[in-house]
Amino acid sequence: MAGSLDFVRDDERVDLPSRQLARNSEMFFAFRYRAFIVGLVATITANLTAFGQPARPEASSTPSASPSATPIFFADQTLADLKQLRQAALASDYAFKQVAHLANNIGPRLTGSVQAAKAVEYVADEMKALGCDVQLEKVMVPHWVRGVETAELTQFPGQAAGTTQKIVLCALGGSVSTPPEGINADTACVRDFEELKALPREKVNGKIVLFNHSFDKKIAAQGRGGDAYGQAVVYRSDGPVAAAKLGAAACLIRSVGGADYRIPHTGQTNYEDGVPKIPAAAVTAEDADLIAYLAAQGETRMHLVLTPQTLPDVESANVIADIKGSEHPEQVVIVSGHLDSWDLGTGAIDDGAGVAVAMETAHLVRQLHLKPKRTIRVIAWMNEENGSRGSKQYAKDHASEFANHLAVNETDGGADHPIGLNLKAKPEIKKIFEPVAKVLQEIGAGTLNLSEHIGADIEPMEKAGVPAFSPMQDSRFYFNYHHTPADTLDKIVPRELQENAAVVAVAAYAVANAEQSLPR
Repeated sequence: MAGSLDFVRDDERVDLPSRQLARNSEMFFAFRYRAFIVGLVATITANLTAFGQPARPEASSTPSASPSATPIFFADQTLADLKQLRQAALASDYAFKQVAHLANNIGPRLTGSVQAAKAVEYVADEMKALGCDVQLEKVMVPHWVRGVETAELTQFPGQAAGTTQKIVLCALGGSVSTPPEGINADTACVRDFEELKALPREKVNGKIVLFNHSFDKKIAAQGRGGDAYGQAVVYRSDGPVAAAKLGAAACLIRSVGGADYRIPHTGQTNYEDGVPKIPAAAVTAEDADLIAYLAAQGETRMHLVLTPQTLPDVESANVIADIKGSEHPEQVVIVSGHLDSWDLGTGAIDDGAGVAVAMETAHLVRQLHLKPKRTIRVIAWMNEENGSRGSKQYAKDHASEFANHLAVNETDGGADHPIGLNLKAKPEIKKIFEPVAKVLQEIGAGTLNLSEHIGADIEPMEKAGVPAFSPMQDSRFYFNYHHTPADTLDKIVPRELQENAAVVAVAAYAVANAEQSLPR
């Protein structure tokens, strides 16, 4: 209504004519004045009451003011940088180009080989091109070379006259050789160590022992490939010694892995002081079953030729490439993979992919012009596969610095889709990493898992209490190709390699730029 004032009092609306406006204004200001006086008196009274009492500290808005407050590990800007890293990794082909060059241009990189030496030179040059501070840290490594490796069954039940059956196999790393003409001997087939021990010595002495212990494909199919591998690989490492103790002339194992295409699987074996060293090889799963089938029916004889050699040690190097920290350069966060590979394939998934992912972390940090507070160190390890000399040398040279190694990564599980992070650390770090996991959840990699072990090369640092991490990868198919001729570039899906690069870069930068060190 024109010329009126709406005034609400005691929840009752009253329309006031214009002529009462002046009077009501006087009443309004009188009310405000009375309220002011009442408030002033209350304030003076409160101050007089508090006079002489000890001052109370003001509550701080920062979490560190209270001992029970949760400390801040990742600032908002750091979390924003992590998202940038994730997106940049998914758009980058740098890692794929690196693993392609290692696998296709350089090829197999068995320790001591010219290809391994070339790979050291290549990675060092690539890291220098990014502006990293690069060092080649010397390490003496073993030089074992594969020779002739053939086998055939020369006598077996139901044999057609004048025929033999070819056995597909490969020498195990470190194996000694047969005589040049080979070994002719009967076979003795067992499933495990218990069956071997149950045999009388005369059933083993002078024979070629086969451990026909299957890789558990059902466990692997559930995403537990590492568990299946761990159950079977002990026969590769310890089988030759067990057989030699009972007088065996040679030892064969069923290939450790899930491949079904008559593909042999190599890997290092161990010998024991005081026990005769006997030739050792891995036969394909199909040929292991063939030998076991025939041996169960009667005498089955084999001609085996292996001519590997162990040559004098060779000088090589770990490649160390640093992006120096802007505030705490002495504090280090490591990302790594191992540069050497077995010689049957081209070492794409084991472990060209791991090296490439580590290199990508440095590339992304440079590309985005990020300045981590702490040093990010890329390491391409030498000799993980048959001696771990590189990691042992690093531990010897840098043990006094481990207190300033804040976190360490090794990626050595292939390049399949990552579902999160494996952590070997105090349980509270899982809670600390939740904001990091949230960033990675955008690519389906937000799971955090506490693990007993992360990587062979970083084990000395794990044992020293340095928090360790790696991508938690889909392992259902990795052991179909691992250590076989099928470890080639085509097994890498570029998108999944990018996802692994994102996981490693995000986790590494989070620690490198954290507001405080992780507990240990």
